[in-house]
Amino acid sequence: MKTTTFRYELPNELIAQYPTRSRSASRLLALNSTSGEFQDLRFVDLTKMLHPGDLLIFNNTRVIPARLFATKDTGGRVEIFVERILGERNIVAQLGMSKRPRSGMRLRIDEDVSVDVVSGRGDFYELCFECAETVTHVLDRVGHVPLPPYIDRVDEECDRERYQTVYAKYPGAVAAPTAGLHFDAAMFGQLRELGVDTAFLTLHVGAGTFKPIRVDDIREHEIHPEYLRIDSDVCARIETTKARGGRIIAVGTTVVRALETAAQNGRVVPFEGETRLYILPGYRFQIVDALLTNFHLPESTLLILVCAFAGTGYTLNAYCHAVDQRYRFYSYGDAMFITSGIASGDSKSSRESSIDEIRTT
Repeated sequence: MKTTTFRYELPNELIAQYPTRSRSASRLLALNSTSGEFQDLRFVDLTKMLHPGDLLIFNNTRVIPARLFATKDTGGRVEIFVERILGERNIVAQLGMSKRPRSGMRLRIDEDVSVDVVSGRGDFYELCFECAETVTHVLDRVGHVPLPPYIDRVDEECDRERYQTVYAKYPGAVAAPTAGLHFDAAMFGQLRELGVDTAFLTLHVGAGTFKPIRVDDIREHEIHPEYLRIDSDVCARIETTKARGGRIIAVGTTVVRALETAAQNGRVVPFEGETRLYILPGYRFQIVDALLTNFHLPESTLLILVCAFAGTGYTLNAYCHAVDQRYRFYSYGDAMFITSGIASGDSKSSRESSIDEIRTT
């Protein structure tokens, strides 16, 4: 499978640099992955496509202020991008510097905080903080919101709120589960009134979500491990929903990966650990019936997952339409809701269609 298959052209001005005025003010492109038909809607129209008894599952990870800036003894500036907090003093991080750092090298964040390079493996380094504070306190005090590289500006005060879901609970992500950014208190109230159930799992999104695919064959790309936890209560609610004919709707690609990681013979079992699940076209989905997601980068693992779910041809067709209609793209952009005509509980084969499918409106 060629990486270039998942390429599309996107004008830079369609990359959203700021969120909409309110969380639910985005647009929504609805795509039927069985027929390839799509419809232009507003995000608030999502409730019209949901049914009583459906179960929406969200990722309640909380984005940490993962970007730090330090200086070397020589005065050179270094960016520290936290990947994972290991304890009160240690982290795993990427370092933005021209030369590979040596073990024992010290970087100073401010007059009270410095970090030492403990070891390195690949693109990541273990760092130890030398200060009176814990890592969490340092990040809260001097860390910056880890906006994605395609947002071409420094983080601002508004990002502390808006690059975070309203239901974020457990700190650990270095990127937001962006499909959830559209939900506000009013939307959750409408879901309750409609009889749509909600559940939460935790997957701490890592820096690997932005790692470009640098191989010609997508099957040769490696996924970075990410921490995942699914409790028994969520598993029970999924089973109950499927038994009564409701749909399991994943809010974001991270939820898809989480549920499919924990799936065994069509059921989700409690899980805590790391996932490296890499979903490619041809994958047989066991759990997820519908997907709410934002628009993703060309040739990215996230776009490839969406293509696996909805069909490559239908997905890229919909993306071309979104470009033509000037949807807003990526983290602060608009959303897609992908459904199929396959009933809950039916055996789902891989959803793949020709790249040359005729565009439908």
